[in-house]
Amino acid sequence: MVDLESEVPPLPPRYRFRDLLLGDQGWQNDDRVQVEFYMNENTFKERLKLFFIKNQRSSLRIRLFNFSLKVLSCLLYIIRVLLDPPPQGNKWYHIFWVTRCLPLWGLQVSVALISLFETVLLGYLSYKGNIWEQILRIPFILEIINAVPFIISIFWPSLRNLFIPVFLNCWLAKHALENMINDLHRAIQRTQSAMFNQVLILISTLLCLIFTCICGIQHLERAGKKLTLFDSLYFCIVTFSTVGFGDVTPETALSKLFVVIMICVALVVLPIQFEQLAFLWMERQKSGGNYSRHRAQTEKHVVLCVSSLKIDLLMDFLNEFYAHPRLQDYYVVILCPTEIDVQVRRVLQIPMWSQRVIYLQGSALKDQDLLRAKMDDAEACFILSSRCEVDRTSSDHQTILRAWAVKDFAPNCPLYVQILKPENKFHIKFADHVVCEEEFKYAMLALNCICPATSTLITLLVHTSRGQEGQQSPEQWQKMYGRCSGNEVYHIIMEESTFFAEYEGKSFTYASFHAHKKFGVCLIGVRREDNKNILLNPGPRYIMNATDTCFYINITKEENSAFKNQDQLRRNNASKSFYHGPSRLPVHSIIASMGTVAIDLQDTSCRSASGPNLALPPEGSKETRRPSIAPVLEVADTSSIQTCDLLSDQSEDETTPDEDISTNLEYAKGYPPYSPYIGSSPTFCHLLHEKIPVCCLRLDKSCQHNYYEDAKAYGFKNKLIIVAAETAGNGLYNFIVPLRAYYRPKKELNPIVLLLDNPPDMHFLDAICWFPMVYYMVGSIDNLDDLLRCGVTFAANMVVVDKESTMSAEEDYMADAKTIVNVQTLFRLFSSLSIITELTHPANMRFMQFRAKDCYSLALSKLEKKERERGSNLAFMFRLPFAAGRVFSISMLDTLLYQSFVKDYMISITRLLLGLDTTPGSGFLCSMKITEDDLWIRTYARLYQKLCSSTGDIPIGIYRTESQKLRTSESRETASQSQISISVEDWEDTKDTKEQSHHRNNHRNSTSSDQSDHPLLRRKSMQWARRLSRKVPKHSGKTAEKINQQRLNLYRRSERQELAELVKNRMKHLGLTTVGYDEMNDRQGTLSYILINPSPDTRLEVNDVVYLIRPDPLAYLPNTAPSRKSSICNTTGADTREETQL
Repeated sequence: MVDLESEVPPLPPRYRFRDLLLGDQGWQNDDRVQVEFYMNENTFKERLKLFFIKNQRSSLRIRLFNFSLKVLSCLLYIIRVLLDPPPQGNKWYHIFWVTRCLPLWGLQVSVALISLFETVLLGYLSYKGNIWEQILRIPFILEIINAVPFIISIFWPSLRNLFIPVFLNCWLAKHALENMINDLHRAIQRTQSAMFNQVLILISTLLCLIFTCICGIQHLERAGKKLTLFDSLYFCIVTFSTVGFGDVTPETALSKLFVVIMICVALVVLPIQFEQLAFLWMERQKSGGNYSRHRAQTEKHVVLCVSSLKIDLLMDFLNEFYAHPRLQDYYVVILCPTEIDVQVRRVLQIPMWSQRVIYLQGSALKDQDLLRAKMDDAEACFILSSRCEVDRTSSDHQTILRAWAVKDFAPNCPLYVQILKPENKFHIKFADHVVCEEEFKYAMLALNCICPATSTLITLLVHTSRGQEGQQSPEQWQKMYGRCSGNEVYHIIMEESTFFAEYEGKSFTYASFHAHKKFGVCLIGVRREDNKNILLNPGPRYIMNATDTCFYINITKEENSAFKNQDQLRRNNASKSFYHGPSRLPVHSIIASMGTVAIDLQDTSCRSASGPNLALPPEGSKETRRPSIAPVLEVADTSSIQTCDLLSDQSEDETTPDEDISTNLEYAKGYPPYSPYIGSSPTFCHLLHEKIPVCCLRLDKSCQHNYYEDAKAYGFKNKLIIVAAETAGNGLYNFIVPLRAYYRPKKELNPIVLLLDNPPDMHFLDAICWFPMVYYMVGSIDNLDDLLRCGVTFAANMVVVDKESTMSAEEDYMADAKTIVNVQTLFRLFSSLSIITELTHPANMRFMQFRAKDCYSLALSKLEKKERERGSNLAFMFRLPFAAGRVFSISMLDTLLYQSFVKDYMISITRLLLGLDTTPGSGFLCSMKITEDDLWIRTYARLYQKLCSSTGDIPIGIYRTESQKLRTSESRETASQSQISISVEDWEDTKDTKEQSHHRNNHRNSTSSDQSDHPLLRRKSMQWARRLSRKVPKHSGKTAEKINQQRLNLYRRSERQELAELVKNRMKHLGLTTVGYDEMNDRQGTLSYILINPSPDTRLEVNDVVYLIRPDPLAYLPNTAPSRKSSICNTTGADTREETQL
C-alpha cells in the first residue's frame, strides 16, 4: 500500500485548526491539501469569452465599437456615392462597377478587416458544436457579403472598383445597437422599460428600411434617370407614406423590382413592430410605467398603496391631501395590484389630476414595483386596508405585509397605515402613524350615546373646509352650521403666536378664555417642549410656557390670518391688565378670515356669590344690573376650583344610605385586569370587585345565579344602550370602556346590551365580565322578538353596526342595503328610539329615515348637489341624520390619516377626545345641557367665562336642536290621523250612545271625505267593511251599533297604529308588559346640528348641549390618594356629581 502521507506535501500551520490551539509544532506531518477554485476555466478561450461576452462592461465596449464601425461603413458608402462621377456609356456597366478613390478604398478595407475578424472571433467563442448554426445566421451572411469582397480586392487589384452593397451594414448596426442596449442594462444592474426597447427597435427598423431603399434605388437608377441621394430620399418618403405624386419614378426593371421587394418587406415588418409597440403601450397604460428618477429627485411625491382603488377612496384622498396649500406641488403615486378602474381612469384624465397623479399597477411586496414608485425617495407612504372584504382579518394581514415590505425597502420613508382589527395593530408599531378603524368606530359610537353627535363633531374637525358651505342657503341654521364646520385644529409655538404670546406665565384656562374673547379661537391643549404627550385642557393649575406648543380650534391657522388694529391692540393690552367694574371690555381684534366678534363682558370684578357652581346669582343683583360672572384668574386659586375628586366619598347626597352601601359594595374603580387584545390603552374604569360568572352575562337565559330572562326583569334604573353587531370583535371592547370610564357618574351608568348575530368568544367574555351592567344576547335586529327581549322599548339608544358579511356586494353601494332597511323598520316600529347607525358608504346616508314625500329632504338633496358642484368636501353634511349624529360612516375618518401628513398630532388629539388614550393630566370630552334656569348666562362667551372661572372646563361647541313645523304632506297626514284615529281598545270601552249614534248617522259622508284627506287608511279594510254592511241582515239596535263600531274602527286605523298593535301583541305573547311603549313620540318635528367653536355672541337656547373638555379629576388629587396603577381600586363611597350644576 502506498504511503499517502509521504507523497502529499504538508500545509502551513495557518490551515490547521489544531495548530491554532497547539502552536506550530508538528505541522510537517499535516495531511491536508490546499485547493484553488476558479470561477471560470483557466484557458485562453474562456478568458476571451469572459472579455468579449460574459463581462458586461467589456462586452458593452465591444458592442459600442462594433456599432461605430457599422455606422462608419455606411458613412463611407455615402461619401463614395457623393464622390462618384456621373455614369456614362453602358448602363449595365455602372450597376456592377463604381469609381472608388484609393484612400476611400483603404478605409473601407480596414473597416472590413476589423469587422470580419471580430465576427469570426465571436462566432468561434459562441460555438457550441453546430457549425452551420453559426454560418447560416443572417448577421454572419451580411458580414461575409460586405467584408470578403474588400479583402479579395487586396490580392486582386482589378476588383477594387467592384460595387459592394455596404449600405446593408445598417442592419448590422441595428443588431449591434440592440445587443449594446441589453449589455447596458446588465452593466448598470437596472432593467429599462420594454416600451423603450420596443420604440428603439421600431425606429431603427424604419430607418434601416428607408436607408436601404434610398441607397438601392439610387444605385439601380444609375442605369436609368441617374437619381441623386436626395431624389431617392424624396421618392422613398412619398412612396412609403402612400402619397405617390409620380414626379419621381424608377425606370429600370431592377429598380422597380427592388421597390416592390422593399414595399413587401415594409408591409410585413412594420405592422409586426407596430403591433408589438401598441401591445406594450396598452400594457404600459394598465401598469402605469415608472415614476421618473429625475422627477423623484427634483420633486416631492407620496405613495398610496391600496388593494383596490375605488373612485370614492381616490377622491377623498385627493381632495383632503391637496386641500393644504403647501402640498400643491406634490405628486401622488398610486401603487395598486389591480387594473385601473374605468371611473378612476376617467378622473385621472382630468387636467387638474393628470399632471399630479400617477397610477402604477404593481405590488408593494415586489422590490421592482417599489423601485418603479421610487419609494426610497418618497416623502410618505399611505397604506390603506380594503374594508370591503368579507374577511377583514385577511385584509389586515395583507396590509401588514405591505407595511413590512415598504419598511424593508425604504426604512426612512414615513409610514401612515390604516388597520381594521385592533388585535393586528401591534404588528405595525414601527409605523409613524396608525389608525385602527374598529377602535375609532366603536369609541365614537359609544360617545354618541352620552355626548350626542360626537361622530359628526369629530368628522367635521378632521375634514378640511373653509366654512363656505351653506352660505347661499336661505335658512339660518344651514349658514351657521356650514360656517362653523370650517373650524379645524391647528398648532403654533406660544412665543411665535399673536393669539397666545401675551399669556406666558398665566394659567391655561385664563389663556383659553381671553384668546377666545379677543380672537374667537378656542385653545384646547398644549404640549411641553420636552414632552411628546399632548394635554387636552390640563386645567387652571397649568402655567403656560413660552416654548409650549398650543393646539387651538379656529376657521384658519394663525399664519393665514390677517389682523386689524395691531397698534391699538398693543395699547389696550398694556393699559388693561385687570377687569374694571361696570366698564365694558373692548373688542381688541377681529380675524379677517373668520369675522367673529368678541363678546363684551360686564362687571367681572366681583366674584359670584354662588361660588364655583354655575348657579343664578341672588335676586337682588337683578335689580341693578345683569348677573355677573367671576373673572378667570391669571393664576389658579386652589380654593376657587371645583375639583372632581371621583375617588372620594363626598357626593350623591340625594341617595339613601342603603343605596350608598349597596353601591359601594358593588363597584370599584381601577384598570381592567384583562384586555382582549394587545395594544389597548389602559383606562381607569368602573369595575366590579369580583368578576361575575360568564353565564350571568347572557341576558335572555337564566342560570343558577339569577332567573331573569329579559331586560325588563332586571329592573334597571337607567335606560339601556343596545348595540346590534354581527360578531363580538375585539373592537367592541372599545365601546364599553368609554361608557364605564371613571369620570362617568356611577348612578348615570347605562346598562349595555350586546345584540349579537353569533355567540361571542370566551376570551371576549372574560374581558367584559369585570364591567358592571354589561350583558349580551344572541339575536338579530331582523327579529322583533329578539328586539323586545333585549329591552328595545325602554332603551335610550340603539347602535346598529354595519355587518361585515354584507360589505362585499355585486354593486358597491348595495353593501348597506340590509342595514338601511333594518334601521328603517326600527324607525317605523319604535319612533321614539334614538337610533345610531354605521354605514359603509357616506352616500347612502340620504336613505336613513327615508320619506318619499318629504319636500324638505328633497330640498336638502338639491343643496347637497350644489355644494358638491362648488367643490365642497362636506357636501353630505346637511343631511339631517348626519347633522344630528344619527348616522356615521367609518370611511369619513379616512381623512384623519391623510391630515396627519400635515398635522402629525391629529391622531393623538382624536384618540384623547374619544377616550382611546388616557394621558395623566389630560382632560376628557363630556357634555352639559342648557335648561331654562341657565338662560341668565345668555351668550356663549359668558358661558365660556363661567366654566373657566368655576370648574375649569373648556367649551368647544354646541349641539342645538330646533323645533320645526311639519314640512311634508305625509307628516301633515300622519298628524291629522294621530288626532282622529281611535284604537280598538278605546272603541270597545266606549259607552256613549250619543257619540255612537253620531258616527252611525254620518258614516257615509265621512267615508267619502276622509278617503281623500287620509291616503294612508287601508282601502281593503274599507271595502271589506262595505261588503259586510251589505251582506249582514238587519239585527237589533245593539248588534248594529257593534258592527258599526268595528267597521268604523277598521276604517280609521292608520299604518302607525297597526305597527303599534303588532308590537304590543308580540310583547303580550312574550309575557312583557306594554307599559312605557309610546308609539306616537318621535322627532319628526325637530332638527339638530352642531356649532363648532361658535362666535362669542352666539345666544344660548334651551336644550342646547355644550361640548366640554373637562380637566382630569385625578390631576388634582393629593399625594395620599390611591395610586392609578393599581389594577382594581378598593376605594369605597359614591361618586361626585359629574355634570355641571347650572
